[in-house]
Amino acid sequence: MTTSEGTMSQIYDFKMRLIDGTEKKLDEFKGKVLLIVNVASKCGLTPQYEGLEKIYAQYKNQGFEVLGFPANEFGAQEPGSNSEIQQFCRSNFGVDFPMFEKIVVKGQDTHPLYSFLIKKQPKVGGGANGTPDEISWNFEKFLVDRKGEVVARFSPKTTPTDPDLVGAIEKELKK
Repeated sequence: MTTSEGTMSQIYDFKMRLIDGTEKKLDEFKGKVLLIVNVASKCGLTPQYEGLEKIYAQYKNQGFEVLGFPANEFGAQEPGSNSEIQQFCRSNFGVDFPMFEKIVVKGQDTHPLYSFLIKKQPKVGGGANGTPDEISWNFEKFLVDRKGEVVARFSPKTTPTDPDLVGAIEKELKK
């Protein structure tokens, strides 16, 4: 769906497919603060969907979007089809924020979007040999400012309502 990550200079260059198969250009989110999250339905952290929906509802009218990207790289905790994932999220957590098709977020076949995010916001200290760290688990979060810059990365253990994350979102929304 996208060209190689090497030709992508900003987040808005990417085209992705929503979970229903509809193409979505990320430039449609220009001017908004984004929280990009790799998600899974059968994970101990799956209840974070509730918090993601809560902060989405609280801040969406201020120009905030949560973008969910299902991934199955961690313990095969997202085995379902896109339609099964969509049904699960809506019926169990009332998810209303944009959900995208399942992608690969770790390893050799990492989707170019996630390669881009990791390159722009490696963990402190980077990985082995100075390379950026890979995604560590489900529900890792990337915060993107209104200009499309990846400004922060949060651990999967950081809940969506954690004061540090909420504070970072509010700071970006005020800009």
